[in-house]
Amino acid sequence: MSATVNDRDLQLLARYHRQHAEDAFAEIVRRHLNLVYSAALRQVRSPQLAEEVAQSVFTDLARQAANLKPETVLSAWLYQVTRRTAIDVVRREARRQLREQIATEMNAMNATADEWPHIEPLLDEAMSALDDTDRTAVLLRYFENKSLREVGQTLGASEEAARKRLSRAVERLREFLAKRGVSVGTSGLIAVVTANAIQAAPVGLAVSISATAALAGSMLATTTTATQVTMNWLNLKSIAAIAAAAITAGTGTFLVQERETSRLREQQQDMVIQHEELVRERDFALASAAAKSDELDRVQKDKLELLRLRGEVGVLRRQAKELESSKTENVQLRAALAAKEQSLESLASDSPEGSDKAIGIMKLTHAKQFMLGMHLYAGDNADRFPDSFEVLVPYFGDTENPALTNLNQFEIVYSGAITNIPSPASTIVIREKESSFLNGKWVKAYGFADGHSEIKSLPEEGFEVWEQRHMIPSAAPSDR
Repeated sequence: MSATVNDRDLQLLARYHRQHAEDAFAEIVRRHLNLVYSAALRQVRSPQLAEEVAQSVFTDLARQAANLKPETVLSAWLYQVTRRTAIDVVRREARRQLREQIATEMNAMNATADEWPHIEPLLDEAMSALDDTDRTAVLLRYFENKSLREVGQTLGASEEAARKRLSRAVERLREFLAKRGVSVGTSGLIAVVTANAIQAAPVGLAVSISATAALAGSMLATTTTATQVTMNWLNLKSIAAIAAAAITAGTGTFLVQERETSRLREQQQDMVIQHEELVRERDFALASAAAKSDELDRVQKDKLELLRLRGEVGVLRRQAKELESSKTENVQLRAALAAKEQSLESLASDSPEGSDKAIGIMKLTHAKQFMLGMHLYAGDNADRFPDSFEVLVPYFGDTENPALTNLNQFEIVYSGAITNIPSPASTIVIREKESSFLNGKWVKAYGFADGHSEIKSLPEEGFEVWEQRHMIPSAAPSDR
């Protein structure tokens, strides 16, 4: 940007600050709106959010107009403020999306035992569809409750690699179930599998299987030994003798097995008692671990709640400061308007021409005051303009304000959301009901969505046609 253009920007800004010249500020907005909007759009990736950022940036410019240094390059200043504002908006949206994600995850984890009957007949088929490494990782982590570190050591990988492999494997299981009509979230699937995949075997089954396996091993070893000894004496002429020896060996083995079975039965009783004690100890350990886990979750939730409350306190403090600043600016603006009206009354008493000029400036001032009230109301009501002037009275502060006596001379033509207005600087929100003949021409006063006001001379096509080109319909009641 050349120095001449920047000087022109600063002159317009200075005139706006000294004289409250809305046309000067509207010209600045017209010059730089595309820059601000485009920079915001690249960062927030949303036209609606980009409009919000642009509106906030130019509001900051209006507030900081008196504080800008003479050497300030306005385009660079606007670009930097746009970037900071966009970052704040992106962070706010990220926090909102995080809250929604957490809510979604919590809903997904609500998978109850009622879902297990649908998952159970398909689980082993889904497990067999995984490759060997993924299947091993799932078995260790969710069937045997191994830690991520233990899973990684078993697979010969890092803890983070084990975490990623488990995430992919669970997602494949979920997709497998979804193709067969069982819809369940990832977190819900993990919870259901962990709780139900492993069932306690009947008491004493382990001892019985051990005994049976030991007997089978003993029988096989004894028979094999007898067969090897017999084969050493084997020859083609002694087949009948070999058969007799085999029968004898089998009978001897049977007697040994009977003695071994009696001994193992006695051991079984002791092992059953030990098993019951171990089950009780395991249940107690699981209950203790669950209690500790619940306590840890509660502490984590308390920390998150504390951080959230601290953030909200910070936001409230900032909003309180901004509100106090707005109140101060409002008082200053009212004092300036009162002084301007006194000067207008003095000017009107000097000459007829001065009277017409004073009336025109007064209409312009009242329209500006009405738009200030409209914006203050919108700030308290989800950025929506009102449909009646009556609700604006509390925002004027002084019930003796001369502008209140002229409310019936204006009407509201747009009462929807500010965000639905594509071009606030050229969109009419309020207008004077009837035109006036001042200084030899017909004129009407208007208030625009960006807050500025204008006195418009009769256009060639007439007021009605011109107004239609600068108005948009209000939102339907159902959209409010």
